[in-house]
Order: sequence, then C-alpha cells, then structure tokens
Amino acid sequence: MLAASASLLNVKVIILDAGEHAPAKQIVAPSAPHLTHVDGSFADPDKIRELARKVDVLTVEIEHVDAATLEEVRFASQGKELAIHPSPSTIQIIQDKFRQKQHLSLHGLPVSEFLEVESSVEAVHGAAQKLGLPLMLKSRTLAYDGRGNFVLRSLDQADEAISALGNRPLYAEKWVPFVKEIAVMVVRTGEGEVLSYPAVETIHKDNICHLVFAPLRSRDSLLSQKARSVAEKAIRSFSGAGVFGVEMFLMDNGDIFVNEIAPRPHNSGHYTIEACETSQYENHLRAILSLPLGSTALKVPSAAMLNLIGHSSSMEEITKIKNTALNIPGASVHLYGKSECRKGRKMGHITLVAESDAQLRARLRPLLQSLPESSSEEVEHYAPALATPGSGFSDSSPLVGVIMGSDSDLPAMLPAARILDLFDIPYELTIVSAHRTPDRMAEYARSASSRGLRTIIAGAGGAAHLPGMVAAMTALPVIGVPVKGSTLDGVDSLHSIVQMPRGIPVATVAINNGMNAGLLAVRILSAGIPRLVNDMDAYMKKMENEVLTKAEKLAEVGWENYQVRRT
Repeated sequence: MLAASASLLNVKVIILDAGEHAPAKQIVAPSAPHLTHVDGSFADPDKIRELARKVDVLTVEIEHVDAATLEEVRFASQGKELAIHPSPSTIQIIQDKFRQKQHLSLHGLPVSEFLEVESSVEAVHGAAQKLGLPLMLKSRTLAYDGRGNFVLRSLDQADEAISALGNRPLYAEKWVPFVKEIAVMVVRTGEGEVLSYPAVETIHKDNICHLVFAPLRSRDSLLSQKARSVAEKAIRSFSGAGVFGVEMFLMDNGDIFVNEIAPRPHNSGHYTIEACETSQYENHLRAILSLPLGSTALKVPSAAMLNLIGHSSSMEEITKIKNTALNIPGASVHLYGKSECRKGRKMGHITLVAESDAQLRARLRPLLQSLPESSSEEVEHYAPALATPGSGFSDSSPLVGVIMGSDSDLPAMLPAARILDLFDIPYELTIVSAHRTPDRMAEYARSASSRGLRTIIAGAGGAAHLPGMVAAMTALPVIGVPVKGSTLDGVDSLHSIVQMPRGIPVATVAINNGMNAGLLAVRILSAGIPRLVNDMDAYMKKMENEVLTKAEKLAEVGWENYQVRRT
C-alpha cells in the first residue's frame, strides 16, 4: 500500500523483504538495474546495509527490525544524503514495550501502572501483589497482534505465563477495565509538526484487529478531540518523521490510557485510503520526503475497515468474502498477495464507505454474515438490521432525532416520522422534556452530533422551550414544531419558537405541522446526501400529479358532483 502510493508520486521504491515475490515487490517493478529489490530479512544487518547503500531515504514497515544496525547506518552516513525515518532511537524505544511505557510516563502521557518483572514465579507473584489481579503480563520485545501478552487471573498461572511468553524479558501492567478500544493515526514531520487523523473505534478478535469504525461515535462530544490531543502529544515526544498509530483504552468515566504505539502505518489507519483526503500511506511518504503534509479530514460521513484473516491454509474463505464485497456499494477490496494463507494471518482488508452510519452497517452486515466463524450475536452487535419503516422503533444509527416534550405531542410528531420513513432516513423518536428532564435534554443536545445525528426535530406546546434550549446546546440544525395546546391554539408555542435571540436560530413550521418538519429535515440532509434531492424532486412531482388529477376530475364531473376526500 505504501509502494502503491509512492508510484502515484513517481517515487522510486526499493523493498527489503524475503523472496522475489513478496507482496510489496509485486506492486513495484524495478525500472533500472540499480533499483532492484533486496532479497532477505529485515532483521539481517548485512541486508539492511545493502538496502541503505541503494536509497536516499530509508523507512520501516514493521518495528521489529534490527534498530542497532539502523543506528549504525545512520551514524556512518552523517554528512551523506541518507535519511532514516522514523529515527532508530524512536524505533528502539517503541520496540521495547517497557521502555516505551517509561518514555510515555516521563512525558506526562496517561498510562496504567507498570513495573519490570523477572521471568520467575516469585517475581510474577510480587507484581501481582503490587498491581492486583487480573494482571497483564507482557513480553518487552517481539510482541505483535496479542502474541507476547498473558492475562494472569490467578497466582497459580505464573508458570504457565512464563512458559507462554518464552522466558523472555517481561514487564507487568495494572489491568485496565476499558469499555472501548480507540486509536488515532498521527503523521509527524522531521521538524516536529504533527497532524492527527479522526479518532476511531477498534474491535479486536483473538487479539487481532477485526473491525475499525470511523469516526468514533460517543455521547461525549469532547472525546474525539481529547483522544487526538493525547495522541499528538505522544508522537511529539519522539523524533523522526512518518506515520504513527496510537492505540488507547477508553474507561467508563471518560479517562483515556495510552496502550501502545506503532511507528509505522497501522491497521487502524487502513480506512484512510478510501475515507480521508490523504491516506496514511501518502502522508507517511510526504513526511519522510519533507513534502507538505496532506489533509487528514474525512471525505465521507462514515467508514469501516474489516480485516481479512486467514481461517485455514485455503484461500476459499477469503475468496468467498471478497466475492460478497464486490456486490456491495462502497466496498473496496485489498488483497495483499501473500504467498500462502494460514489461520490467523492477515491476508487483506475491506474498506466500506457510506453516507451514514446506518447505511454503513447495512453494507457491513452481509460481510460479517459471510465470515466462517461469525456469530449472529456479533452480526447484530456491529451491524444491526435497519429499523423497519413504520415499526414504531428507533434506528440504532439515526440521522435525525425526533423529540417531544410530552407523549401528548406524539400525534403532532408522527407525520414527521412518516415522512422520514418514506425517504428511508434512519431516525430515533423519544420524549425529552425541557422542564421536567433538563439534564436529559442537555445531554441529548450536547451528544447529538458526536453520536452521528445531523438534524433534530423538536416538538413542544405551551411555553415550547424545548427547540430553543436544544438549539442553544448543539451546532446541528433544529426544527421546531409548535404543538397546539388546550389554550391559545398553539400560537403561544409558535411565538416562543420563532422569537429566539440572535445567534440561536431555530427553524419552524406551522402549528402541528410535523409533516413539513419531516420534509424540511429531508431537504437539510440533502445538502450532504445528493440522492435525497432526486427523491424530493420525485415527491414534489407526485404532489403535482395529484393536484392535476383533481383538477381534471373537477372539470369532468363539475363541482356540484365532486367529492372531496379528506386525509
């Protein structure tokens, strides 16, 4: 993927990897004898030196390289035109997870408690006494995709843990009872400028990244920016240029802990190829070549990445899900061309993009269903079926929030729901009282955008403070529906909604006109969902035809015999 991005910029790439047909070598054909690839291991000092002699800039795709040789090459090249990114010192810190944790702690990053542990039963027991159980034991080096981790749940597992971790140097981390795993990709220039990509949610299965959802959805409107700030601070503390993956734990109280850092393009950033204005791979190249960094902004409202993991020595399962993906709009298949498939090996990934979270999950659903080990519980959790129009139940990934101050407002608000059903727009409908549940109202308004809502329809009678108060707490457009009450015929509600102070706009419709509120919501959404413009044109054409049909009937039978049908 890095080589593919480089080819679009006419950047010549030489690959050090084992075998003549390694995946990246399949992408880039040497255009001259001096650009031939290097056959060998990325941990072989002689091969690293051979590669260094052939290039102007040297970068890494995996952190488990021989960092000492990279440092030796860097030192020997001083005064010559060779740059190594990220810097060998950064790689040395990150590839030793205990040193990495020390570094992050020293620079004020939030990490769980940790301590060095010898590979002995007594030392493991001592760590458990200090940090408690369960205890996360980790190998300091050569750990990848969960290999090198052991969760110690009882002291009698100490021997098993040491054996499982290969008697390598260890350290222990206090168990972190996280509620969600999140990640942020950060690109860093050699001068220390950093740009972060949107925060994402990562789902792991058997300790391997399984799914990534972008952007991160949360009821905490400040969470995404908080995660990006933590990630940026972490990467500023290192040296060298390139893209870094920052994996974090989210706690129930909103706290964030940094878990691990990858000094390279990362699984949690694969979605950027289709979903962002500049992919993590292109930005890695821009950073290490001292080119201007590209925008990290999302160019689609919703995206997901599904890792394709080998289930056996056969490619049959991978081929089956690939064929499923080829029939799904917005799906892009990336197969890596690895020489053999085996259980647990990353063979490729699929990126999905969509106009909304609801559409994204509808597209993800058949992919999860085609996985050989996928359960119905997993499918329903990560890709629930869309709410059936007219079912009377909210969608799990709504674009529109329909709220009302009381259940007595429901008859006035149902026409809005009917319109949203008609246009296949996912929505939620609930009761939120500005006066009787002010905390619920504030939380609803402030979390609306970060949950994925794009428009709110708020109905209220009497004082009708709900639309205005919600509009004061969210940047989303709010449409107020004045509801006719027992006195004043709803004029009081209309005046309350209309007479908002400068700076807090609330759109409104006629009294009890939930239908127009739904139609206005559709028109607002059409600014970002082009299909809705065509759908609205068709709706208006249908209304025109209905009127013309009535005019013809009136002319045909005369007004004395014409029967008016009330709706």
